[in-house]
Amino acid sequence: MQRPKPDPVAHGFYADILHFLRKRMDNASDAADMTQDVFAQWLGYRDRAKVEQPRAFLFQVARNLLSDHWRRQKVRHAALADEPLADAQAPAANDPLDHAQQQQRLNQLRQVLDELSPRRREALMLHRFEGLTQAQIAARMNISVSMVEKHIAAALLQCKQRLDSDTGTEQSP
Repeated sequence: MQRPKPDPVAHGFYADILHFLRKRMDNASDAADMTQDVFAQWLGYRDRAKVEQPRAFLFQVARNLLSDHWRRQKVRHAALADEPLADAQAPAANDPLDHAQQQQRLNQLRQVLDELSPRRREALMLHRFEGLTQAQIAARMNISVSMVEKHIAAALLQCKQRLDSDTGTEQSP
């Protein structure tokens, strides 16, 4: 089987796009992933032969992905922010100890989410916080539905194990 020829546009602007995204993101591996997403969109674009200025087009795709990234981050942080919990989880009284324990649990959850690999965290957040289906997540992340399932399952397991170990809960085999 013969390897496909590399796209000269992708090869010519990869370093520029990567540099652009690294300057604007707090994580180099996320910038590299996003750069890959830029070129995945470029290669999937049907009318790319009609694009007169591919460099401008690629930078616009990068800006759009970056904007989406920061919007998702804002939603995630808002969801994890110090907002009141649902009524079913709220304590019956305004007990300071209960409040402190809830804050501690939220902080633990933030730390656990930060420890997830970027792809696992993205899949979990898209599923749990943005309500996307696994098929929608697969399309957005350019991976198979099976891989989305694996990312979400592994992320949930890692979160559960870490939270259980932090609280001293024994895990059953």
